[in-house]
Amino acid sequence: MATRTQPAASGKTPGLAPSRARYWVIFFAVTLAILAYIDRVCISMAAPNISKDLGFDRSEMGWVFSSFAIAYALFEIPGGYWGDTIGPRRVLMRIVLWWSAFTALTGGVWSWLSMVITRFLFGAGEAGCFPNLTKAFTIWLPGRERVQAQGIMWMFARWGGAFTPPLVALVFTYMSWRWSFVLFGALGLIWAAAFYWWFRDNPRDHPSVNAAEMELLEESAGNAGAHHSVPWSKLTRSRTVWLLWAQYFLLSFPWYFYITWLPTYLKDGRHLDNDTVKWYAVLPLLFGGLGSLACGILSSTVVKMTGSVRTTRRLLASVGFFGAAVMLVVSINTADPLMAMVFMGMASFCNDLVMPGAWGTCMDVGGRYAGTLSGSMNMMGNMAGFVAPALGGYILKTTNDDWNLFLYIMAGVYMLGVLCWPFIDPVTPIDQD
Repeated sequence: MATRTQPAASGKTPGLAPSRARYWVIFFAVTLAILAYIDRVCISMAAPNISKDLGFDRSEMGWVFSSFAIAYALFEIPGGYWGDTIGPRRVLMRIVLWWSAFTALTGGVWSWLSMVITRFLFGAGEAGCFPNLTKAFTIWLPGRERVQAQGIMWMFARWGGAFTPPLVALVFTYMSWRWSFVLFGALGLIWAAAFYWWFRDNPRDHPSVNAAEMELLEESAGNAGAHHSVPWSKLTRSRTVWLLWAQYFLLSFPWYFYITWLPTYLKDGRHLDNDTVKWYAVLPLLFGGLGSLACGILSSTVVKMTGSVRTTRRLLASVGFFGAAVMLVVSINTADPLMAMVFMGMASFCNDLVMPGAWGTCMDVGGRYAGTLSGSMNMMGNMAGFVAPALGGYILKTTNDDWNLFLYIMAGVYMLGVLCWPFIDPVTPIDQD
């Protein structure tokens, strides 16, 4: 472990190689993203068993999915603001303990109301997770590494969700759905303890950061520390902020299908058996992770081609929205279930071409208020997560399971997202807007 030394007065440290402590922040972000998606996606795989045991119909199960999303949305801004004021170390430790507890308590519900309340409180706990990880990136990473870090984090987040269906199916062979939630909840306790022991809200306070690495992080120094006065008037007057909120709502609306209704769609809409469902349900989130990684890798290459970070983010996001709409329509009209899921996977791949640039924009535009701005953006995404599953349940109940209508609506929502990005300024800080 490298020992930190103070930079010379000139700010130069010739001959001293930078330490790599900042990469542990990416490691913690990746592992937490995986845990977050396991804990939120496992209920979609358990939904048929839960509905059978507790007697939920389509509409009631839709509201169970949505109860998580509305709480997640409502507590996003407070969670991000909390990280801006007291730092992500204490916030992340507390919210992980909270959501892990309510993940475990999901296994003890006895009625529809108790399930809705438990999932609501679980969602309130998970809110603030990604805004505070984004805040940690703005403190611990130089600007040139942030979008790549977002790409890596979201890739593993998606893959955590992708492999949850077969993981849950495996766990179900050894225990009931009730005890599986207890098991998944216990994993968060380990992460919270390790993170709180290692992480510091300011890299200067960490013994593993040497002087050369601190020089790399000089541009991020102003993002550390407490910031109690969030410029809400600037945020609400900014066209970029409003469009960031809109595009994330439009991006999340279709995406929530993949982590809520997808296993039920494969079983009842495509008439697949449970063993096939657990593998086909992997594809959208697996491909989505590849999309996040591809965006992180392509960004630097496209920036060199265009000479502009602004143009690059607008281009990749617009292509992502348009491609997602097209691939989803192709999936609807493909008879073979496997190929249909490959095309749906490609829709998710295109969906996630938008993700790293959107969160990178929150870091660059938000600056020291990145936690609050990213929290507000994620709030809008999860408002979509509240609307979409409940709307889907209503559509399915009133149309005798017309899955295609539900999917066409989602493709149309993707097309609306194409209209947002040409008017977003993804690089100008809010203080200079």
